[in-house]
Amino acid sequence: MKAKQKILIVDDDVNIAELISLYLTKECFDTLMVHDGEEAIKQFHSYQPDLVLLDLMLPGIDGYEVCRQIRRTSKTPIIMLSAKGEVFDKVLGLELGADDYVIKPFDSKELVARVRAVLRRFQPPAVEEDAPPAPTGDYVSYPDLIINLTNYSVQYYGENIEMPPKELELLYFLASNPNQVFTREQLLDHIWGYEYFGDTRTVDVHIKRLREKIKDHSSWSLATVWGIGYKFEVKTIKK
Repeated sequence: MKAKQKILIVDDDVNIAELISLYLTKECFDTLMVHDGEEAIKQFHSYQPDLVLLDLMLPGIDGYEVCRQIRRTSKTPIIMLSAKGEVFDKVLGLELGADDYVIKPFDSKELVARVRAVLRRFQPPAVEEDAPPAPTGDYVSYPDLIINLTNYSVQYYGENIEMPPKELELLYFLASNPNQVFTREQLLDHIWGYEYFGDTRTVDVHIKRLREKIKDHSSWSLATVWGIGYKFEVKTIKK
């Protein structure tokens, strides 16, 4: 029997935490509730969840700092929960490494759908072998770069690069359409679709993260088209 996926629920409102736990338990998830930042960090390491639902307004260490500390050692998906819907708060959460941002009050079905969507897209990187096998499935390949959507992996100069699902999907989409310019709105629609209702700066945040991990190559680059959007620019397309 397949083991249940584990969700760590971090919210100082006991009633909300219990309600979320009830929703997820009904959907066959295993849950653990904690109500402050210090305990969240402690239980994260011992419980080893598959995903963290993280409220921002916590006593002691707030949700932003909890996210920072988790991201220092782990790529476990994080969905932030907050009654604060300002663009600044969303962008800050994404820059710190959150994979999604849900505004309270939320619909129970939407929350479960977002949890499933993030988990569906997340897969731990494969153990690196001495001689990496040839890529299979849906992938695009350029000199020193292979982006595989089937197993959610990126090889850059022969090494596996860890990145959250949305970053990988954005990179794959742009690389699959070389030299084609996309607006931020188009990228939001293609990558986030109905699952996300956010600001176009979300795209800028993810492009910034990608550029920190994938530097420009002599044959290709992630290019900004000022006043329009972004493109994956190539000089020589390698089939």
